Amino acid sequence: MIEESLFPEPIDEITYPHLSTRVQSAFIDFLFIVLLMYIFGALLELFGEVPDAVRIGLFVFIWVIYEPLFVAFGCTVGNYIKGIRVRNVDNTRKRIPVHMALLRYIVKFFLGWISFLTIHGNKERRAIHDLAAGSVMIWR
Repeated sequence: MIEESLFPEPIDEITYPHLSTRVQSAFIDFLFIVLLMYIFGALLELFGEVPDAVRIGLFVFIWVIYEPLFVAFGCTVGNYIKGIRVRNVDNTRKRIPVHMALLRYIVKFFLGWISFLTIHGNKERRAIHDLAAGSVMIWR
């Protein structure tokens, strides 16, 4: 009963965002990552000489971990602003786990724009990375 009050819409009323919305969300995330890199770079400058390992670790964290963690535990900044969410394809009330969010990101990263070719080939507008991870993008 509690879940029904949190998600009153029936499953057949779920709508899926268009490619343009997903691209806008990705662009917002890109800008957010650049902003984070600028902020962390400025903070590191306050400490003077910072080991390269710290800089590399920060770079990896920002570029590789940002999207999977945010997707698994809520949504990215771009998803939030555009009002879309990544969910489990079998139960859109559930988020995908971290390991599937990481797989989704890796496929998306390596395929780039090619991953979006399948969006218009299925009713849920799932990209290749969504198909690989068992996820679907929905309007919140």
